[in-house]
Amino acid sequence: MPTLEKPITPGRNTKHSGGYADVADMFRELALLDEGSPLHQRQREAIIERCLPLADHIARRFRGRGETHDDLVQVARVGLLNAVNRFDIDTADDFLAFAVPTMMGEVRRYFRDHGWALKVPRRLKELNIRLKSARAELTHQLNRAPSPSELAEYLGLDREQVIEGLIAADAYSTRSTEQEITSEGDGLTMIETLGGPDPNLQKVVDINTVRPLILGLPERDRLVLKMRFFDNKTQSQIADEIGVSQMHVSRLLARALSTIREKAS
Repeated sequence: MPTLEKPITPGRNTKHSGGYADVADMFRELALLDEGSPLHQRQREAIIERCLPLADHIARRFRGRGETHDDLVQVARVGLLNAVNRFDIDTADDFLAFAVPTMMGEVRRYFRDHGWALKVPRRLKELNIRLKSARAELTHQLNRAPSPSELAEYLGLDREQVIEGLIAADAYSTRSTEQEITSEGDGLTMIETLGGPDPNLQKVVDINTVRPLILGLPERDRLVLKMRFFDNKTQSQIADEIGVSQMHVSRLLARALSTIREKAS
């Protein structure tokens, strides 16, 4: 099998399918050879070499999406190998019609499995690529993981930029909330550690809605409401403190609550 990392020289007429019309004849010759024989292996490698520019063209179509061009080339070439292995000249004679979807599918699967899970600015994606390369190089030099300051010095960036890039790298992949988060086998999932709705939030809304309505009431009505609902006093206790009957306190409360309900509706 040819070395996939080697530089390639695009074949002639590679801009359209007609430029690969000879590939069908190459497959017909391959079909006549004994599988596993040296001749079969050399013919298969010749087909792959012939179509490498096509894989590189597929990789270029996906540039600028947060993945390095070299990685995309490798993935597209894996798709090419799969296409060569699966193509049957006895059932079809257009290799491009089979190979292009195979290679594009391989690249799309790569993005699905390895691409960014959350949307981040392109500059941070590009910075992440530089950070990955710098981190690998410095780890090799230092025999340990580099610090943000060391990464910043190596790349000629501010430390704050490096930290921003490292934080953005967390958006590269996500974890399911149903995934277990411990290795003890206790079955504890991430969703079980998340908080739920706070019932007191509605109380905050209610208080802030009612507060200006209470302030608009007569002073005695406000005082009665405060003593009853905030000081938790009985109507009889309120009546004794303000010098009226318990029945009058009841009427004051009813009037104040009715006014608030009417204005709140």
